[in-house]
Amino acid sequence: MTARAVRAGISQWLEHAVLLVAFGALVYYVTRAVPEVQGRLWTIAAIGLLLLAGTLTSELTAPLGLPHLTGYLFAGIACGPHGLRLLTEQTVRSLSPANTLALSLIALAGGAELELAAVRKWARGLAWAMLVQTALVLLAVTGAFLAVRPLIPFARVLAPGAALGVALCWGALAVTRSPSATLAILSQTRANGPLATFTLAFVMVSDVVVVVLVATVLGVARPLIDSSTSFAFDSFVSLGHELFGSVALGTTLGLVIAAYLRLVNRQMLVVLLVLGFGVSTVLDYLQFDALLTFMVAGLVVRNLSQQGHKFIHHIEQTGTVVYVVFFAIAGADLDIPLLRNLWPVALLLAAARAVTSWVGARVASHVAADPPVLRTWAWSGLVSQAGLTIGLTLVVAREFPSIGPPFRALAIATVAINEMIGPILFKLALDRGGETSQERTTGLPSIRPPAPG
Repeated sequence: MTARAVRAGISQWLEHAVLLVAFGALVYYVTRAVPEVQGRLWTIAAIGLLLLAGTLTSELTAPLGLPHLTGYLFAGIACGPHGLRLLTEQTVRSLSPANTLALSLIALAGGAELELAAVRKWARGLAWAMLVQTALVLLAVTGAFLAVRPLIPFARVLAPGAALGVALCWGALAVTRSPSATLAILSQTRANGPLATFTLAFVMVSDVVVVVLVATVLGVARPLIDSSTSFAFDSFVSLGHELFGSVALGTTLGLVIAAYLRLVNRQMLVVLLVLGFGVSTVLDYLQFDALLTFMVAGLVVRNLSQQGHKFIHHIEQTGTVVYVVFFAIAGADLDIPLLRNLWPVALLLAAARAVTSWVGARVASHVAADPPVLRTWAWSGLVSQAGLTIGLTLVVAREFPSIGPPFRALAIATVAINEMIGPILFKLALDRGGETSQERTTGLPSIRPPAPG
């Protein structure tokens, strides 16, 4: 890099820093001078605030080698009710529709990036990884929860059987991954290779496995936590309804999108917005899994039609905006005081999960005879957790109201740690594995099957 390029880079960095500070100071002054500004109109302005702050912060942290996602999170934390309080808790809650839209587009993108030829190529490694990771993480993290139980106020007063039931629920949640974080990193790095392909396929498919696992564990844990109940198959009936309904609706939605692309192919951004808001509302009413439904829809468009390239192009146009909004809102929604109080136990549990994921990846890669890059780095994309985990904590809290609030509080604190550390590890792995593109783009990566041999 020439001296001129270095000076230009430093100059641009300083410009971004000055702009961020000036804009932040202006908004800080407005929110203090005119507190009533934070009404309904402010909800719209809040999206713009997070979008600009997230983008600038990601540019400022990029020279440190941190992923853009980390910058989005930091911006959200700084702007949120536990930072500079540019956004109140009520404003952050009012942003949930934007969060829903972003998650639906992320899931569509994830399905569209899954090429079945690539999945089949790595079928053996994926199968072993899914089996080993699910079993090992469930058992090891359940054991870790029981080991640190004396440090957890709500758990140490439980009877041994109830403590085992709660630990099993915790272990099941530990199996969850973060499709949104995975796609955000791949979007930034434009990574292409075995690690990118394998991680994307594993994380997206694991969503289905996790839904089945959580339903099973809830059925087992229910009589342990509440001795007045017994094992029931009702949860499996609900599970079947959710899975088959989500796949069926996702398939239908994918075929409709493919037909629209072929026959009309206009105003697709508007169509995506309608799908994100409208279909998500219907899914909530039907109690289907939104992430699975949109993922299947994207998968159908990519693999069962000739419109995959058009669809990916339209998805790419949403690009960075979707990820900035999603993760900046996630940062603003992080309960920092809660994390401050629970961080020692949360850190122990997060470390136990990360170490177990590393061991599981090494074992599975060895058995499946995966290439060296997977043997070394396959675990790195499995540390992140985000919205899916938090959503499942609501299910646990609803099933067991006696331990629900403190259980969910500890889960949120642990997810916060994984959400901040996981993306950094995954980007580092992609860089070290030589899969990161040198081109500076904001769209999603095109992940293709690995070359034979």
